[in-house]
Amino acid sequence: MEKSLADIQREVDAYISQFKEGYFSPLSMLARMSEEVGELAREVNHQFGEKPKKADEADNSIELELGDILFITVCFANSLNIDLTEAHNKVMHKFNTRDADRWTLKNTD
Repeated sequence: MEKSLADIQREVDAYISQFKEGYFSPLSMLARMSEEVGELAREVNHQFGEKPKKADEADNSIELELGDILFITVCFANSLNIDLTEAHNKVMHKFNTRDADRWTLKNTD
């Protein structure tokens, strides 16, 4: 089943809302996000770089690490009452206007 960003935000909020602790502070979430990006970098380096995994390292995947980053991003947005769909729309508007001539378009013939 496909979920919209709004669906995902509601699902994460329902999950977090069941705990007394609630969302972490923005600074803690930024630290957690940085950790997750580091874990993604490690996985990408193992898969595409020159650094093979050690025999005792866990089998993580790029997919799971991206999922972790999505989860913490949604938590961060929810804690600050940011609608990620609206944030996405604003970013796409910026790319479609400011960066409209930045890249070479593929031929559509």
